[in-house]
Amino acid sequence: MVGTAILARLLYHDSDLLIRACYHHTEPFFLNPRIEYVKSNIASQEECSRIGMGCDCAVMAAARTSGVGTLTAQPWQQINDNLFMNANLLQGLAMSNMRRLVFIGSATLYQPFDGHIRENQLDLNQNPPDAYTGIGWVTRFNEKLCEFWHRQSGMDIMIIRASNVFGPFARFNPQTSNFIPAIIRKAVDRMDPFEIWGSPEVTRDVIHADDFARAVVLMLERDDIHFDVFNIGSGVQTTVDDVVTWALKYADYTPSRIQYNDQRPTTAAFRALDCSKARSKLDWIPQISIDAGIKNTLEWWQENKNWWNK
Repeated sequence: MVGTAILARLLYHDSDLLIRACYHHTEPFFLNPRIEYVKSNIASQEECSRIGMGCDCAVMAAARTSGVGTLTAQPWQQINDNLFMNANLLQGLAMSNMRRLVFIGSATLYQPFDGHIRENQLDLNQNPPDAYTGIGWVTRFNEKLCEFWHRQSGMDIMIIRASNVFGPFARFNPQTSNFIPAIIRKAVDRMDPFEIWGSPEVTRDVIHADDFARAVVLMLERDDIHFDVFNIGSGVQTTVDDVVTWALKYADYTPSRIQYNDQRPTTAAFRALDCSKARSKLDWIPQISIDAGIKNTLEWWQENKNWWNK
């Protein structure tokens, strides 16, 4: 999802740009003559060095992710893959003399916090919320690796602490999807009763993939910033109930009953990001409202559900 949105934004932004995109499991489906697709295993140190050769800038958008069910039942699944993959990629890109890198991390590294949290309010003496302890510490470690390779090689590195990103090409598989595509799929499938995991008051900072991609492109352009960390999200508090309301509205569906199931797996109850740093230093603001983004994503799923099975 995120990689596809970034590819589309880069092609739109610069008509002369040539892109090398790596893939492993999913065969390329977003085709353009200016994109060279390379099948690679980024668990291999040798391949990580090879794929960066001849490139000026890189975006690290690969990650092992999962839905709330897997995250709570088997949280270790995200640990080793993300550790090894990112360590290999950072070393490989640095060794290939990469000039500039955007590293996409996650806001799961933050400790529990009331209100909108800023980048400099990360407290490494506190754990992330229980549900995110494993992946949160992995994300913190990856940021320290970024700092190490910036100092070691001189490679410019911009770190993104991403909120919940949603949009076309998200994971809609019920076993692996995040909460927004999961709710959209249930609305399109006209589930009745309409079951939602957790509480309607669970609050997230969510952002459409196109807005997220614009932030990435701006970071690639800012040669005056050599190392920095940015929250990238909408800055808007969105509840699960908000998403349910919009998904049902745009699916034109009214179930007989909406059932919030507190016995199913859930994660942290509240997270909101202060994204003012990105606004002031990158001159970036989200342009797609959450309401409009839900509509866009739902319509994409209605049109593409017969072939998109990720």
